[in-house]
Amino acid sequence: MSRTFVIGTRASRLALRQVELVSDALRASAPGVSLEVREVHTEGDRSGAPLRTIGGLGVFTKAIEGALAAGEVDIAVHSLKDLPTELAAGLTIGAVPPREDVRDALITRDGRPLDELRAGARIGTGAPRRAVQLLRMRADVEPAEIRGNVETRVRKVDDGAYDGAVLAMAGLARLGLMAQAAQVFSVEEMLPAVGQGAIAVEVRAGDSEALALVRAIDDAPARAAVEAERAFLRRLGGGCRLPVAAYARIEDGELVLRGMIAAEAALPEHGSFRGERRGHIGDADALGTRLADDLLAQGAATFVDAL
Repeated sequence: MSRTFVIGTRASRLALRQVELVSDALRASAPGVSLEVREVHTEGDRSGAPLRTIGGLGVFTKAIEGALAAGEVDIAVHSLKDLPTELAAGLTIGAVPPREDVRDALITRDGRPLDELRAGARIGTGAPRRAVQLLRMRADVEPAEIRGNVETRVRKVDDGAYDGAVLAMAGLARLGLMAQAAQVFSVEEMLPAVGQGAIAVEVRAGDSEALALVRAIDDAPARAAVEAERAFLRRLGGGCRLPVAAYARIEDGELVLRGMIAAEAALPEHGSFRGERRGHIGDADALGTRLADDLLAQGAATFVDAL
């Protein structure tokens, strides 16, 4: 294949590491393939404001998708959790490579776990999902907005701006920073974000060459899992600003999806709903929709409709 495929990505160290992982996989499946990396600056990278105030889902992907749709890049590599549930017209997720660790981790200055931090400890997180689940474990801590890449957040904790911060284990693992984790939360303690730990490899739906290239690195279990999670979020409103979490995996040959949605107040007593659904791996989309309907019927519809 004589064509050079241009890969679009954010410029952060983590984003470039994800591109490296995807590129290595593509070269392993298609020896001799020519790849070029192009960095794209997104709205989320340019702004230091809280993500919810600048649009939430899509702020790290829209500019890259624009370059893909315009033909300026041929392949887009995203952290899948940043990708809206409705893709831009003409684009498709061509591959979801094997997933990294989906769990969340707490980093602290002195390596103390959550239950050993001082009363009122200030914990950095910009995610309502993490805030509500932190407060379920320790009602006295103070979830506080934090922005910046992984290294910046670690530095802010080390500098004393926060007592700790919650980060995705996947990012720490990909950057070789797993030793920074003072505590790794189980998925029962802190259900992950939709798509957490997964990479989305996006292409133009009509680009048969690029689609064939990336399909070779698609991992069927990872794709089924994230499709179920994304269907769950889509049914709840797509870019839902409420605390929403979901995690699917294959267990005993079945696809098992667990989900959560909570009220915006981020306190357990104000309303939190959890559920689980099991089904065939080929019914991922329907499974996610059914679980969302379960939680809406339990009472979540009250604050989803209000929002």
